[in-house]
Amino acid sequence: MSKERTLKWAILAVVTLVSFITNLDATIVVIGLPKLTEDLHVSFVAGMWIITSYLITSTVFLLPAGRWADIMGTKRIFLSGFACFTIATVLCGLANSGAMLIVFRLVQGVGAAFALATATPIMMRTFPREQLGLAIGINSTSWVIGSIIGPVAGGALISGFGWRSIFFASAPFAFIGLVAGWFLLKGSTERARTNTDWFGMITFGLGLSAFLVALSQGQEWGWMSRPVLGLFGGALLMWIGFLYTELKVRQPLFDLRLFSYRRYTTGLGVTLSYCIGYFSISLLLALYLQGAQHLSPLESGLLLIPLSAPQLVMGPFGGRLADRFGTGRLLMGGMVLIAFGLLLLGNLGDHLSRLAVIVPLFLISVANGLAWPSLAKTVLTAAPPEQAGSASGMFYTVYNIGRAVSQTLALMIVELRIAPNIASHMFLGMGIEQSKLVKSALVHLTDTGFRVFSVFFAISLLLGCFLLRKPANS
Repeated sequence: MSKERTLKWAILAVVTLVSFITNLDATIVVIGLPKLTEDLHVSFVAGMWIITSYLITSTVFLLPAGRWADIMGTKRIFLSGFACFTIATVLCGLANSGAMLIVFRLVQGVGAAFALATATPIMMRTFPREQLGLAIGINSTSWVIGSIIGPVAGGALISGFGWRSIFFASAPFAFIGLVAGWFLLKGSTERARTNTDWFGMITFGLGLSAFLVALSQGQEWGWMSRPVLGLFGGALLMWIGFLYTELKVRQPLFDLRLFSYRRYTTGLGVTLSYCIGYFSISLLLALYLQGAQHLSPLESGLLLIPLSAPQLVMGPFGGRLADRFGTGRLLMGGMVLIAFGLLLLGNLGDHLSRLAVIVPLFLISVANGLAWPSLAKTVLTAAPPEQAGSASGMFYTVYNIGRAVSQTLALMIVELRIAPNIASHMFLGMGIEQSKLVKSALVHLTDTGFRVFSVFFAISLLLGCFLLRKPANS
């Protein structure tokens, strides 16, 4: 019994390490982009594609990876994905041109998608339902640790060793996780022989890619330009084709009957609105701290620690509370506190007050530690266990879409009064000289932005009311 208990926590440690590394690589590249574009002699637009390429493939392949995990077993997909991620990470550090780096980032994103889509099904099959909230809470802290270490360690590594070090530094940890996963994870005894829904995969992937590219490049190309409108139109057509295919094919990429589970569908709606609201925080604060107040990326990263550090404790604690008292009220209470914290951040003003930043961030961090494990557990346990991979793939797809939409909306709010190219540079901490009038406009727009994004938590609260009823099978 003791051996089984030890194995259970060791497996969680491996899964958590994977989540940490994939999130670290996402955040650390943003910090290193100014130096990276300078050393590789690439344009700012090409530099943005180094970020966007990872986002696209790490999102597009989540759903197929989840489906393949249901068919071929989670261990096989998890390890192949993490091996792909590890190799691509090393190659990113060796890249000698912007084009090579973009290609390796695409491959890195594919590997990350395979590993992340299978992480939650692994936890669900390793932990009993009464401990799943705790496991998800602990796992969610890995994203927090990545968010803490990314900006701080990234600034230090780039200053001392150059941008390549941000990839090489994570490679040894990725290798350790890969070896540990090989020995600890249990392989599936089933070898299901089913056909892959290639047409569903192509239509879903092309539609999602077109949608993400349109969101990423809309401010650069113009929201009403022919390329952007064509991308949105193409995404709509591809998704219509995807829905038609999934209704007709015998073994669909995503079983649309999952949407018949009310708690799962409602939970995805809450997740989308929650992520749009939550991921705006670091973006708007980066603009306020680096663009308006002229703090360095390292100083800004240190000031953002209160958004992350409390969750190291609150994530596991919130997960344990969810297991003991249920998820509904914890989720609702946490979202109320996050919305209140956003409203507080909407009053920062022209003069920097560190206390006015730290207190709301601390409140939001504590609240997220209570709410997120409850939300994840609610959504992922609402689907049948045999479709855990597909359900998890869709959950994290919605998660990434929310993140992309959040960034786009934040930039759109700023562009009401600031030129798009200047706004994009400020988000990334690139030094831009501006007048007092521009600074005042930045402060006003970030204050407005926080108030606007608090509305998304109000939407989440309305949807969350439907999750308060206890499910019939519990």
